[in-house]
Formats: sequence, C-alpha cells, structure tokens
Amino acid sequence: MSKDTHLAEVRSFYDSHPISLPQILEKLVRDGVDPQTLTEDTLQAYDQDHYSGVAANDALAELVGLAESDHVLDICCGLGGPARYLARHYGCRVTGVDLTASRIEGAETLTEMTGQADRVTFLCADAMNTPFPDAEFDVAVSQEAFCHIPDKDKLLQEAARVLKPGGRLAFTDIVATDATSAEKRQRLEREMAFAGLCTIPEYCQRLERAGLAVQKAIDLGEIWRDILIERLAMYRSLKDQTVERFGQAHFDNWDSAYAFFVDQYRTGGLSGARFLAIRR
Repeated sequence: MSKDTHLAEVRSFYDSHPISLPQILEKLVRDGVDPQTLTEDTLQAYDQDHYSGVAANDALAELVGLAESDHVLDICCGLGGPARYLARHYGCRVTGVDLTASRIEGAETLTEMTGQADRVTFLCADAMNTPFPDAEFDVAVSQEAFCHIPDKDKLLQEAARVLKPGGRLAFTDIVATDATSAEKRQRLEREMAFAGLCTIPEYCQRLERAGLAVQKAIDLGEIWRDILIERLAMYRSLKDQTVERFGQAHFDNWDSAYAFFVDQYRTGGLSGARFLAIRR
C-alpha cells in the first residue's frame, strides 16, 4: 500500500470512529451536562480517547517533568482531550496536530466550549511533515497514534527537528512482539490502519538514529490487555449510536476488527510501551 493510500485509510478510520464529537455531545446531554457551562474538569470524563485516561496524561507529564513554561506539541492529537487536560492541570501551552480534519474540527469545538482556546490550539497536518519552525517546542507527547504512521524514521526525525535541544519526547504506542506474524500485520493494517509496527528494541534504535537519546522504555502489555478487554465492551455499548450513524455493516466490521486486535494482547501478538527520549 502506498503512503498516500495508507494515510487516506487512516483518515477514513477516524472519520468513522465510535468516539467522535457528535457522540461526546450526545452523551453529555444524556448525562444532564449543560454544554453552555462545560468545563475541562467535566469534559475529561468523556474525551480521553486513549488507554488509561487521565492517568496516562499524568504519566507522560511526570516523565517529561512538565512545567507551566513549556510549549507542548501533541502529535496526532485526535479530539484534543490530552492537550486540554495538560493545559488545564499543568498550566502549559499546547499545540495539537492531527492528519484527520474531522478530529481537528472536533478538537477546536470542544476547546472553545471549555474556554481554553487561549492556551490550546490545533492544526490539521501530517506528523511526518509539519509546518513548524526548528526547535519550536520544549516537549512533544503522543498516545497510541504512531502505530498509524508508515514511516517511523521520518516521524521521529520530524519530532526531533521541532524540539529544542534538550527537549523531551514522551509517548505511548502499540508495539509488535516476536509473535507478530506477517499475516497478523497485514490484517491489522487492513482493518485497524496500522503500519510499520515496531518492537520495543526497534523503537529504541529508531529514536537513537533520529537524534533522540532514549531514557526509558516501559512495557505496558499486561496492563493494556485488561484495559482493552474493557474497551471492547465499551465500544460494543455504543452499538446503537454507531449503527445509527454509520450502519450495521460498519459496526459489524469494526467489532470484528477490534475483537481481533484485543485478542492479540491476550495471546502475546501485540504489546504496548511508554517511551521517554531527549533531543541531543
């Protein structure tokens, strides 16, 4: 699959994701939350579309020693939940970048609703080729997103370019294991828009080649296994909304793909990791 074709698949994957701006707004209304008085402290229970929720945001912030003076780049920011959380709870400025226009539009809407547009901004752009100047950011973060990017070397080189010397990159990602067969990789690329999955040692090698000195590489596979089992049940609880928005066939395809993905954590076919690296 060509790079352009794959990136189009990634956009399509997130344009039809069960967690979306309409889904969040509908759930807020059902729960009796007034959108006119929405705050980040309330929204954080709805918009954290990554594993371990706000605790994962805090883990990344702790790894990088996040300070109020930091300008943070959230790479592949999605709907902006972590960006808003970090700005609200750590006082930093955050810029989010994502390939999918519908995610950026959702991120901007939710940020305006919570009154954070002065601290959190978003841009629709390819993480492998951003428009930012060299050495623009103190910190870069990302959560479970690099798995979708086909050229990990180019991605990490771009992250290094926009970080200041001594800048910190902290991220989590889905990683391959010795049991990740070529057949499994092909199915995950076809159904989950994954590409070029790395093992933990491979990631460390690529980070070092990009000029990023690896400080920590923490295996999260066992923790994520239990999280993903619960997450599959959560997605299935959204069946009626998903079918209404995208149709029964889409729900059935998504359910089959995600169940296969979760099963890889049960059988050791996939793992997860949290990394910290410093730009030399």
